[in-house]
Amino acid sequence: MGSRLLGIIVKEFIHLRRDILALFLALVVPVVMLGLFGWAINTDVKHVPTAVFEQSGSPEAREFLDALGNSQYFEVRYWVSSHRELTRLIDGGAAKVGVVIPPDFSRRLSRQAADIQLIVDASDPLVATSAINAAASLGLQRSLRVMARTLEGTALGRQSDPPVDVRVRAWYNPDLVSAIFIVPGLIGALLMQTTISAMAVSVVREREKGTLEALIVSPIRRWELLLGKIVPNLAVAYGQMTMALVVARFVFDVPIRGSLTLLYLMAAAFMLGTLGIGIFVSAVSRTVPQAMQLAFLSFLPSIYLSGMLFPIEGMPLAAQYLASLVPLTYFLRIVRGIVLKGVGFEYLWPSLIPLMIFGTCIFSLAVFKFRKTLD
Repeated sequence: MGSRLLGIIVKEFIHLRRDILALFLALVVPVVMLGLFGWAINTDVKHVPTAVFEQSGSPEAREFLDALGNSQYFEVRYWVSSHRELTRLIDGGAAKVGVVIPPDFSRRLSRQAADIQLIVDASDPLVATSAINAAASLGLQRSLRVMARTLEGTALGRQSDPPVDVRVRAWYNPDLVSAIFIVPGLIGALLMQTTISAMAVSVVREREKGTLEALIVSPIRRWELLLGKIVPNLAVAYGQMTMALVVARFVFDVPIRGSLTLLYLMAAAFMLGTLGIGIFVSAVSRTVPQAMQLAFLSFLPSIYLSGMLFPIEGMPLAAQYLASLVPLTYFLRIVRGIVLKGVGFEYLWPSLIPLMIFGTCIFSLAVFKFRKTLD
């Protein structure tokens, strides 16, 4: 019995040694994933992109804005001259926070009754909560400084409210419900998982069964073979997308404010890239487990680095650059922009262009690799 067991163990080790790809995926990838996620994931969000509409031009307003920038929670990137421009930046996702300082800020501050409006893109509750807490803290600190400069007496004794009132307006998700943020993002994850895994496994399964060679020598052309594999996967992916939208709307009360037609059209650009990844995985894999591992390798980093679960603003700068290479990052902006914000193509085209470039390149490379491998 011992010799038989030892023989089986030795045989399995020989198989592992021959399958270098599987051994690499089993030993190296988990270590890389742990290091990547431990380094990149951070829920303490800082340097939130901020737009400022400053109308007073007073030293007091400048002092508050300097404190805002020095807090490290806000990064003032835009100075606007109208509410419309501020709204456009927040709708487009360029700014997550808008600060509005009224024209009479200095005069009202001297009367200890000044207010500052803080507009927060609450489609991401983590970013919104961090911004709201940081702004409230700054407002309180400023109020204490103003009150400390005031002579003690009846004027101070009658002061019941803070001199600087930071009034928050949370857009798109005023109750900061996490499901409203996460559920639309799951649509992108479902599409990616379906198109990559299903496409890769369907081709590799044909190879394992020996039917792929029979299809190749048949009158069927290679582009017909690929298209025949792609169309059913696309139909399933769009079906999943539809079901996810129905569940999001009627189970989780996610508001769908934009055009679903636009969402379906833009999803095609995203799936062009994910199908390309699936074809490429099928071309380099020889077994279904290998295909599943490679699909998982491409899927998991996208989930964590795209901003689906954790805000990109909280990641280190190098991780943010990595996130900009992930197609899911741009598709999530499209989904959340259409579903939660109700914006149109004029706001979403900057996210569509990277998807089209990535999709065209990876799909072309995958088809070339597929043809070369079959030859």
